[in-house]
Amino acid sequence: MNPGESLLEALRRFFDWLRNLFSPPPGGGTGPEPLQPLSPRVLVVVYDPVVDRATGLKLSQHMRWSRVDDLIAGYIADVDECSGGLVKYRVVERIERDEFPLKIDGFRYDAATYLDVINRRSPAHEPDWADYQRIVADFNLLDRVAGGAIDEVWLFAFPYGGFYESRMAGRGAFECNSPPLRNTDRCPRRFVIMGFSYARDVGEMLEDLGHRAEDILKRAFVRTGGEANLFARFMRYDKIAPGRSEVGTIHFAPNSERDYDWGNRRIVPSRCDDWLNFPNFQNVVRQVNCEAWGNGDIRLHHKWWFTRFPKVEGRTNGISHNWWKYVIDPNNV
Repeated sequence: MNPGESLLEALRRFFDWLRNLFSPPPGGGTGPEPLQPLSPRVLVVVYDPVVDRATGLKLSQHMRWSRVDDLIAGYIADVDECSGGLVKYRVVERIERDEFPLKIDGFRYDAATYLDVINRRSPAHEPDWADYQRIVADFNLLDRVAGGAIDEVWLFAFPYGGFYESRMAGRGAFECNSPPLRNTDRCPRRFVIMGFSYARDVGEMLEDLGHRAEDILKRAFVRTGGEANLFARFMRYDKIAPGRSEVGTIHFAPNSERDYDWGNRRIVPSRCDDWLNFPNFQNVVRQVNCEAWGNGDIRLHHKWWFTRFPKVEGRTNGISHNWWKYVIDPNNV
């Protein structure tokens, strides 16, 4: 059971899993499937409270953190590029809130208490997690998603804002780098709430998307075993599969020896570039190190990783050859 989940909800989720496990793959086994461009509609909510009422200076300005509009533009451009133009995010509404997000226990920072924390004059509040139910209610998310006005939500805040990197809500929501958001079943569509920080950069935003992709694609391939589980193959790296690395995970490049080890100069054999030939693999193996994916730069590594996602026509074992279809719209899983 997930924290805060009732026994009834846990049982419902378990039986949904059993039904999916033993049901036949959707759309048959292998066959044609045209590429469908995706234009997800996004609601952006920015929490950027004023910390100096006399001047109107906002927290992001006071701390000299990134401009949210620059982060949004960079992220949208990177996803468009990595998906080969298949995914074109559209921000349909941007809301800015002059407040700190409410915590799950009812606590809320003000400017003075937050600046004491960020300047290490006092410890951060625990529990740190934001009240997602309050956010869902404040912005009428369930009705807006159900009605087709939006497809996902991007929350922007700051260190100790209390957001998960990604969280799925709606009927049938499942693990998405965090527990599914309960009490959202009246929305018939699954949707993802992303949690971004304007104290970081686009590379970290892509990492959030990477963890979302990992959980969603694991779910898409849950009934596929062995070498037929293409995503399991995609995620191989040398430390766990010596001499048989492929692309790796969002944390582990083909030669990584620990988390975030994207700057490792150790040379290993890898089939990472053969994924550019998908589905007609040529057994291309090359010797690689960090020079192939940006010498340790987080954004360059993540773009290199995403660029190797399959994005062509067709399907095998009922699973689309366009993985972006699942990552962007979990209702396709």
